[in-house]
Amino acid sequence: MLSADELARYARHVVLPEIGGAGQIRLKRARVTVVGAGGIGSPALQYLAGAGFGHITVIDDDRIDTSNLHRQTLFSGDERGEAKAERAVAAITRINPHVMATAAVERIGPDNATRLLANADVVVDGSDNFATRLAVADTALAARVPLVSSAVSRFEGQVAVFRGWEDDKPCYRCFVGSDPAREGLTCAEEGVLGPVTGVLGSLAALEAIRAVAPFGDDSAGTLLLVDLLALRFRTLRLPKDPGCAACGDAIGRAA
Repeated sequence: MLSADELARYARHVVLPEIGGAGQIRLKRARVTVVGAGGIGSPALQYLAGAGFGHITVIDDDRIDTSNLHRQTLFSGDERGEAKAERAVAAITRINPHVMATAAVERIGPDNATRLLANADVVVDGSDNFATRLAVADTALAARVPLVSSAVSRFEGQVAVFRGWEDDKPCYRCFVGSDPAREGLTCAEEGVLGPVTGVLGSLAALEAIRAVAPFGDDSAGTLLLVDLLALRFRTLRLPKDPGCAACGDAIGRAA
């Protein structure tokens, strides 16, 4: 049930027929894990906390740097040098005292992903390297947990939802392949406009809410491409790869 304060806090959600009281209770009972408290994670965490997720886990081994502050608005200059995950948890508590939050100040990878993502109802991945994304995606797929994956660069970004255990839905590897050496340029090398991360982080939070309290069209298997230099949004359907090593027919037949 929702307390009187929660009913007042989430009133604009509850009045939406697509969410309502039942959807808000589902959010209250849900656990979301956010990988990365940086450009994507910072705005996503603010909206996930505001939305009333019952428990939020923040995974990040990085520390706050001056160069983060133009886009990672969850933090202040006074917190420079402190662990992002710990400061994110403190911010979540300030935003919404009804939310329980946990910090994991460690880098997620194949050896610890199962432990770190345990019990999540939805995972939001805003990490900045391909190897981490593969480890998170493989673990979410194995646990049959919806994965919201988002990335940004310069004036552009993308967001997609993956439920690759379903017959007609692709997994992350269907989309990007399996080469762990594949790397792009970093924000430090390419640059990124601050509000671009705000847009994509907010969209990631929206998809995490949709994954727990479904509304509108099912977005799994759809890639949203955002070009804010041209102010253009485009959606693409992602096909399931029948030969995918992670979720393809060959794995299903072997099982």
